Amino acid sequence: MFYLSILMIERVGFIVMLAFLLVNIPAFRRLLFADSWLVKVQLTFIFAIFALIANFTGIEIDPSNQLHNKIILTTIAPDYSIVNARILAVSVAGIIGGPWVGGSVGLIAGMHRVILGGMAPEAWFYVPSSVLIGLLSGYLYNDRRNPMTVMTPWHGFLVGLIMETIQMIFIFLFSPTGWTLVHYIALPMILINSIGTSIFLSIIAMYLRQEEDTRATQTHSVLQLTKETLPFLRNGLNMTSAQQVVEAIMHHTNFDAVSITDRQTILAHVGAGSDHHIPGKMMLTHLSETVIRSGQVHVARTREEIGCTHQDCPLEAAIVVPLRIKDRVIGTLKMYYTQSWRLTPVEIQLGTGLGEIFANQIALGQAEVQAKLVRDAEIKSLQAQVNPHFFFNAINTISAMMRIDAEKARQLLLQLSTYFRSNLVGARATQITLAQEREQVNAYLSLEQTRFPGRYLVNFNSEVDDNVLLPPFTIQVLVENALKHAFGKRRHGNVVNVNLKQKGDRLLIAVADNGTGIDPNILVKLGQTAVPSAHGTGTALQNLNQRLIGLYDKSSQLDFATGKNGTTVTISIPLTTKGESQS
Repeated sequence: MFYLSILMIERVGFIVMLAFLLVNIPAFRRLLFADSWLVKVQLTFIFAIFALIANFTGIEIDPSNQLHNKIILTTIAPDYSIVNARILAVSVAGIIGGPWVGGSVGLIAGMHRVILGGMAPEAWFYVPSSVLIGLLSGYLYNDRRNPMTVMTPWHGFLVGLIMETIQMIFIFLFSPTGWTLVHYIALPMILINSIGTSIFLSIIAMYLRQEEDTRATQTHSVLQLTKETLPFLRNGLNMTSAQQVVEAIMHHTNFDAVSITDRQTILAHVGAGSDHHIPGKMMLTHLSETVIRSGQVHVARTREEIGCTHQDCPLEAAIVVPLRIKDRVIGTLKMYYTQSWRLTPVEIQLGTGLGEIFANQIALGQAEVQAKLVRDAEIKSLQAQVNPHFFFNAINTISAMMRIDAEKARQLLLQLSTYFRSNLVGARATQITLAQEREQVNAYLSLEQTRFPGRYLVNFNSEVDDNVLLPPFTIQVLVENALKHAFGKRRHGNVVNVNLKQKGDRLLIAVADNGTGIDPNILVKLGQTAVPSAHGTGTALQNLNQRLIGLYDKSSQLDFATGKNGTTVTISIPLTTKGESQS
């Protein structure tokens, strides 16, 4: 048995070495991030090769349990058996690709084992046993919803243990040598193949951790890009701002070329292909035209898909993201590689995220320009404004979170994007729905509560429909004001309750805190004039109050009730819902 164990370690080691080489092939790595029938077929083909190699390199055993160590097995005597790593390959196929892949690989592996044995009737039980093992492996762990997750090595060891035990049960029940064979091969096969399954999954998990680190690094790059490009794009999309943006992208990423276009013209291009992708000239690629027409992100993995009209263009892979303002595509952001294998799902996600952020920045810039041209320029400018302290605090928070929880950092980045979009909506509308206002408040709270975990508890209680209308930032300003000013340096037990209810034909909004109350000298000024403090200019409540009075009437102004047990700010505005006509 000791000699058999050594031979088994040798065979499993060979399979593990092939797994290590496989994970270093970009084409295989891309399959780990996709879930389609074509991908399942490709995974079936790859793992079937592993299973066939395991059969070919098996260790032959005669009925008296004598080992015949051949280099390659092409045929097996009908009464002989094989000790190999076939079940390892079938189990991993199920774990990685799911039941369909595992069952298919099991069918191929089992049939090949029967063929090696000359189609002997006593060997046919290997077909159903291998198929069953492949299906069970897939059902025991098949999390294709999260491509960055793979079974842990310990769980892989347990699955391998179970699958090899099932194979031993089949051999015991249906093999002519039954218990004699199982007694000799069970322990080394179960133990060593289970360890091999664990190592195989460890190799894949190691690569996925590298991908996670890459995503974390790129998230940090996105934050830096957001900082650098915000001043450029808020001045609008033109050749100057586009050139500054593409240079920043090239500095912080590994793309071979970056380009920005409007609907017809190349505004900026740096990197490979600069000799013919010239700013000021007409677009050269058919892919850009397709994106502008469809408004959808497109990914090209060949030069033909890019469709550049220049014969010697070096660009072989591209991500083209539409720059959308409201319902209109105003241009495209294009990121290229000169080698298609370098384009992975991580880069696709990065490019898509950059396009969305830049579109929001451009939209914010346009909103600011428009705000200056309308009669209520002061209110619109306020609504379009992004508090620079909040913005940079949020970015610093996300950067810090990157070091400990990359997934949380990505979620916070999405919340920051939501905060930007809400500011954009507020810049264009005098009223929004309660649902939109709550989304803005939730985005703000997610970022603040990450900065100060456990410090605040905000309760939202609503007795009205989510489609009721209110001025943008009404609740957000009051909640932010409470968090900044109500509690002083108190770190725990800080509660803010937001209550909405209908009273007659009016909507009542009350934001109450259990803070220390408001100084009477400051109370008389709130909502009437700016009250500067260490936390800001003190104009938020004043502007909110002016908007409420301007949109409705004096009865809609802010009402403050304060004492040693906290402060309640109440607003009463006419109750209207989305779709109703308003005077």
